[in-house]
Parts: sequence; structure tokens; C-alpha cells
Amino acid sequence: MLRSLYSGISGLRAHQTMLDVTGNNIANVNTAGFKASTTQFQDTLSQMTQGASAPQTQSGGSNPAQIGLGVRVAGVSTNFSQGSSQSTGRATDMMISGEGFFVTNKGGQQLFTRAGSFNFDAASQLVSPDGGILQGWTAKSGGVIDTAGAIGDITLNPNNMVATATSKVTLDGNLPGDAAAGTTFDRVVKVYDATGAARDLTLTFTANGGNSWKIGGTDGIASGGPITRTFTNGKLDPGAALTVDGIDIDLSQVSGYAGMSSLTISGQNGSATGKLESFTLGNDGSLIGSFSNGTKQVLAKIALAKFTNPTGLEKAGGSSYVATANSGGVQLGGAGDPGIGTLAGGSLEMSNVDLSQEFTNLIVAQRGFQANARIITTSDEVLQELTQLKR
Repeated sequence: MLRSLYSGISGLRAHQTMLDVTGNNIANVNTAGFKASTTQFQDTLSQMTQGASAPQTQSGGSNPAQIGLGVRVAGVSTNFSQGSSQSTGRATDMMISGEGFFVTNKGGQQLFTRAGSFNFDAASQLVSPDGGILQGWTAKSGGVIDTAGAIGDITLNPNNMVATATSKVTLDGNLPGDAAAGTTFDRVVKVYDATGAARDLTLTFTANGGNSWKIGGTDGIASGGPITRTFTNGKLDPGAALTVDGIDIDLSQVSGYAGMSSLTISGQNGSATGKLESFTLGNDGSLIGSFSNGTKQVLAKIALAKFTNPTGLEKAGGSSYVATANSGGVQLGGAGDPGIGTLAGGSLEMSNVDLSQEFTNLIVAQRGFQANARIITTSDEVLQELTQLKR
């Protein structure tokens, strides 16, 4: 049979694959995080009809004569260029600007995706639409993130409670430098322990005369001081620090000018028990919780992955990928790390399918298919002529 007949068949198959790939790209034009694919062709083995020969003394050399046997699909590669951003306003929608991937766990299998549409499930886990659980690092006590540790499921429990123990009380204002010896001022501030329980801390300032003050404090559990501090020209002189039950008393903003008493408690850094109300996403992938007591604390950090050869990843459905032998090992990190990119909340990365290019590819594939079909019909006509030589 004619070689051209089989060459035409291989061309039909190859261009049908190109149509399949192009059709899939167009079908996913509105799929968040989708990456378009392209088809690559290469010729098959060629039949040698005459080998090459080297030049001789009495004759020149000759080139090889080969007849091609058709075309085949060399590969289907994925284009990982950045897709455009679409604002959604949903706190659980996230977009990677860079080359990183979200890491999810589904049925014990580690998957990677660019689609950042996540929601909370009944267990307060951040999950993808197909049930993959977003992976990252959960904060330890005090909002500390250990990115050197193993990643795990990110869970934001709405019943999460937090309380901050008071470690510092700050005072401001003026102690009258002309106060008579024995004059006393008391200032009371509410402070908190690590469980959020409140107690009153009373600070007592007693004038010694000569712009010198004896300062002490008690919270009903423990006492601190008294210490003696002096003022020169209204400015606090260096001296001993005051600590009451582990709480530092900051006097650096207090002055000692005559004729005015305006000593106040300007602040303390503790808080009562608060319940998680909402969260925001930082550019470094940190999920920062806002609590009813006004405290903001890091709850978790999203892990991102990168690969030496992302085009070597294998599509696993659900807009996800799995690592292969040619993608290289997964390298975990956080947003902002080199080669990974940053995160933006309230946005999604759209498909990077270029419709104008895909419709052009449709035309190219269609014409290629038609041309190869014509090869088959022409070869058939030649065979028909051959069979009709003897009538």
C-alpha cells in the first residue's frame, strides 16, 4: 500500500489531538486558575531508500534519500503564564501573583493548584470546591509561626478565644514638683492575666519633698517597690525601674513641673477574653484574626509550593496537579519568598486562555485535518487507477 495513505492517517490523528486540546482550552476559558495547553508535533521515523556516501577519488559524495512516514504528537505542554485578576470581595478567595501553587490535601494525597477559591466546611477547615483541605502552618501560642515545621490542615475555629496578659503599664502627665512632703496620688488601672481575668493595679505616688517621689504598687496579689525617683528641671532622672507582679511600669513620659497635677494612665497592653470575629489575609500569606476584645493575632500561614520544572506537573482534575519525576521535588515556602510570589485576598486568578489564539488554532487544526484527508482521498484515487490498469 502507498506510504502516503498512512502518512495521511497519522496527520488526521495528530490534528484531531490538536482539536481536542484546543477545545479543552476554550471550554475552560472561565475556569479560575486554569492554564492553557499547546500541542507539539514532530515527524516520525523516515524510511531510508538510499544511504549517504562519502566523496571518492573519481566521484562525489551523495546525500541520504529518506521518505517520511507521517507525523505524531510529541507532547502537550502547559502554559503557566500569569492569568488576569478578578476581584470578588470574598475573604476566602485568594490569588497568587508569581509562580507558586497552593497546597491541598485530598484523601491523603498532596495536590497543587492555582485556583484560590476556598470556603469553610463544617469542621471550620479551608477547603477547595472539590474538598481539598488547604495546607499551611498553624500558629502556636502568641501567634508564633514555625515555617520550619511540617505543614498541616488550616482550621480557623470560629469559637477560637484569645486573651493577652498585661506586661506593661504606661503613665503620662505631670507630678507637681512643688508638692508638700507626704502628698499622695493614687492611680488605678485594670490589668489582665493570661486567662483574661481582670484585676485592679493601684499605683501610689508619695512626695518626699524637693521634687523627689516614692512610688509603689499592688494588684492585690503582689506588691512592687517602693522606689524613689527624682526630677531635675521637670525631667525624670535615671533610676530604678518599678515592676509589680511581673508588670513593668513605664514612667518615662512623666514630668515633674511645679503647679500642675495631671498624672494619668495612658495605657496597658493586656486584654480580656475575646472571640474570633473575622480574619484578613496578609501579603505574606498570614491569616490574621480580629477578636471581639480588639486584639489582632496571626492564626495561621498559608504554605505555597514551587517546582524547578512546573511544566512537568501532571494534571489531576479539579484544577489540581501532582508532582512527577520530571517536575522536580516540591519546595515549600511562604508568600514573598524568592520564586514563589505574593498573595492577594478577595481576588481570583482567571484562566490564561487567549481566545483569539485558540480560534486561530482551531482554523489551523481544521485546515490541517482537511489537507490530510485530501492525502487519503488522493492516495485512494491512485490505487483505483492502479487496479483499473487491467480491464
